[in-house]
Amino acid sequence: MSNVSKTGTDDINNATNPNTFGRSVESQAQIADAAAQGSPGSAGEPLRIYRLEPIAAPDDPRWANSPGHGVVVVAARTPGDARIMAASRELDFMEVDAAPAEDVTTANASAFRDDKLYTVIEIDRDRTDISRGILDGNISVDTIRPVQPD
Repeated sequence: MSNVSKTGTDDINNATNPNTFGRSVESQAQIADAAAQGSPGSAGEPLRIYRLEPIAAPDDPRWANSPGHGVVVVAARTPGDARIMAASRELDFMEVDAAPAEDVTTANASAFRDDKLYTVIEIDRDRTDISRGILDGNISVDTIRPVQPD
């Protein structure tokens, strides 16, 4: 079933519009956000410092799908940005010989993005002397198992 509606004109309706992909304000914002996801940000930008801490029990089955990295301290714009910044430091399946679980990237499967596994605690704000990124903690790159054994 089509969602095309006729407006009452005699013009041929081919279910297209004159918009060009990537030219809308929303598309431009999404493209800019994607490019800036793991970038350090602009100098002098007021950032907040967040501590991402694991809150799920060690035997929680969610850890099987997205291994934890312990406590990580991040400079970011918002709590959500802190989660994205930490997740962007993990190895993505496209960089190794492995298959994704549900998407074309494994970034969405990161433990940092699961509020049942990690909590985000603001520890400082309005810092202009730091760059956006990981300040403390180790993010392992062994979150993905390769298809071929080594």
